[in-house]
Amino acid sequence: MTSELAGLLNSPEAARVGAVLVIDLAALTANWRQIAALAPGAECAAVVKANGYGLGDVAVASALWKAGARSFFVADIEAGVRVKAALPQSRTLVLHGVPTGTEAELAARDLIPVLSSLGEIERWGAYARRLDRKLPAFIHIDTGMNRLGLPPSELDRLCNDAVSILDSMDLLAWMSHLACADDPSNPFTAEQLRRLRTALVRLPRAPVSLSNSAGIFHGADYHFNLVRPGIALYGANPAPWLPNPMRPVIRLLARILQIRDVAPPDTVGYDATHRITAPGQVAALGMGYADGYPWSLASKGVALVAGYPAPVIGRISMDLLTVDVSGVPAHLRRVGDWADILGPHRDIDQFAKEAGTIGYEVLTRLGSRYHRIYING
Repeated sequence: MTSELAGLLNSPEAARVGAVLVIDLAALTANWRQIAALAPGAECAAVVKANGYGLGDVAVASALWKAGARSFFVADIEAGVRVKAALPQSRTLVLHGVPTGTEAELAARDLIPVLSSLGEIERWGAYARRLDRKLPAFIHIDTGMNRLGLPPSELDRLCNDAVSILDSMDLLAWMSHLACADDPSNPFTAEQLRRLRTALVRLPRAPVSLSNSAGIFHGADYHFNLVRPGIALYGANPAPWLPNPMRPVIRLLARILQIRDVAPPDTVGYDATHRITAPGQVAALGMGYADGYPWSLASKGVALVAGYPAPVIGRISMDLLTVDVSGVPAHLRRVGDWADILGPHRDIDQFAKEAGTIGYEVLTRLGSRYHRIYING
């Protein structure tokens, strides 16, 4: 632990909370630059939805802006307002489009919607005509994910009458989204690329965006004009068939609130699920499932206390979890010290595997109660 981080962990702000999330902005921006280098012919945007994957959308976007990112994708208008206020020169795109009645706010705040239906396209165009100016937009083409995007029937209508339908629009890009890019053996990724190219032949020329984090690793055919990395920026492995090429961005630490001696036949936690089999010591840490630590990780995984493994034991509580610190030298296990929960010993992907989930969920569930410490900014 650096002296800078040690000082921040001893700050009055950190003393008020049970756990802290340390975010390395230098690692974040290094990951963005690495992704950008993989697609040298395309703009490298940044997906900062879900509050910057749990790390703080404004802080994340501001760091990436300094590194050279100019386009940022968020899910909804509320997040778009935050990012645009912090970075007024940015191109801030709203993936959920234009909910009915929000046209005026989007236009006034210079937010760019990603339009996914003819109804949205028509409403956005109608509002542009009221203003007597063209309004910018991306248009999302569904190539088989059946989530958001123009379905085939609406795409056909658009192709047949694109000039008049798009007359009031400043079309910035066509886009689609890959469903299976994290599995290089899945043929559906190539099929989505084929479907997109088939559609583009019938549509007015404009820049194109297809690749998410995993898609970028499929090569130049998938890069087009703009790539949209998300999870890769935050340190999780975007290409599970490769060793993780990204730098770790987060470190999660929990404060030791109490240490107690235990011995058989003691039990630990709710429902007495963990039974003590030998004399030892148990530490209570100041975080739980209310902070995004999965309840499914009862008696799974290992924290680090002063560099020594401390297995998680018993049920995960709302605000607490318990670890066995019997293997930590007595002079190094102290109330008030910090235990590593996520970090070099246990990365996002390993943690997600233990919990039976994915790295995306791990990151985005990180609770707002954590005191965030940004380093190397």
